[in-house]
Amino acid sequence: MPMEHVVVVGGGVLGTMHAVAACRRGMSVTHLEADPEPQGATVRNFGFLQVSVRAPGPELETAIRGRSIWAELGNHIPGIGFRPDGSIIVLSQPEEMEFARKVIEREDFTKRGLNLLNADEVHNINPTLNGHYLGGLHSSIDAVVEPRTALPAIRDWLASSGSYRFHSSTVVVDLRASGVTDQRGAQHSGDHVILCPGAVSHGLTATLLERQAQYPVYLQMFQTDPFPSRLTTAVAGGDVMRDYPGFDLPGRATLPALPEVALRFDSHLLVTQRAGGELTIGDTHHSGLPLPFDIDETPFEYLKARVETILGTELPTIRRRWSGVYGRLPRGDLCLRRQIHDHATLVTGLGGRGMTISPAVAETTFEILLGEETK
Repeated sequence: MPMEHVVVVGGGVLGTMHAVAACRRGMSVTHLEADPEPQGATVRNFGFLQVSVRAPGPELETAIRGRSIWAELGNHIPGIGFRPDGSIIVLSQPEEMEFARKVIEREDFTKRGLNLLNADEVHNINPTLNGHYLGGLHSSIDAVVEPRTALPAIRDWLASSGSYRFHSSTVVVDLRASGVTDQRGAQHSGDHVILCPGAVSHGLTATLLERQAQYPVYLQMFQTDPFPSRLTTAVAGGDVMRDYPGFDLPGRATLPALPEVALRFDSHLLVTQRAGGELTIGDTHHSGLPLPFDIDETPFEYLKARVETILGTELPTIRRRWSGVYGRLPRGDLCLRRQIHDHATLVTGLGGRGMTISPAVAETTFEILLGEETK
């Protein structure tokens, strides 16, 4: 279908990447965000582009393409803070090392950039890891971006083209054949509307999502003062192999059980370093409603101790703690993409993969709308 102007509703990474995909195809974009500044899952995460842990098939291929788009954008937009640092899953138990050997026997391990390292090899790649571990599963393809500066930097870059306008504090309350109406009665017209609500949505998108099979996941994270050394990779604990879909292999169920606190809070150890040196550490997971309203110190103490064991030193002062919510589909679908009518499409439900796969999901949305592919 001919498409010259697009209205994108939702200022998080998914909405922003739909704006990017539209502008790169020569369209003009009106971009609407309900809050004064996006404050949902995008700005509350690690900025960790985890390609290596994705499920085989479409999810992995989408993650690889998403990472490629991030790299392309990072070359033009320094504020994204794209760093192709890779990652290391630190393995602390003999059973984890043995299971990791099975992981790198998969036929797609090269796509994941995976290599199994002993302890000395881990230290050679990331000299900041001076603690206790047996080895690590290294991925050269994983990367890091800056979650709190990436979106404003992308919007500024899009605005410099003259074909993009961003409107914050704008809640969409009605969907029309030629665009949308906001809470002030203003009309925002376009050839097509892309609705990208987060887990916590407003106005019209909240009404639409009431009919969708998406459920919220609550998480907790924390960030330290600047660490004195630069981590040369992102870091994860061996616990991620027990949960992430890329490790769904025979023998996974025989891995030793995690400590009770890890099971109770469904925690996965992830560590990324910000451009200023701070360490972002987490996280925990609570699925479904009602969402907790408080922040529990127990998992922070557990995760802090684990990081200090891996680093071999005490962490700097914990400067901030926060919670976040993202929406997840109960099935294994890549996303929920539903055409509301001929001129509007709803896209959501990426879950904890949002930063990694949003660029490619947005690209596919336009390929479908423009008849360039049929999946």
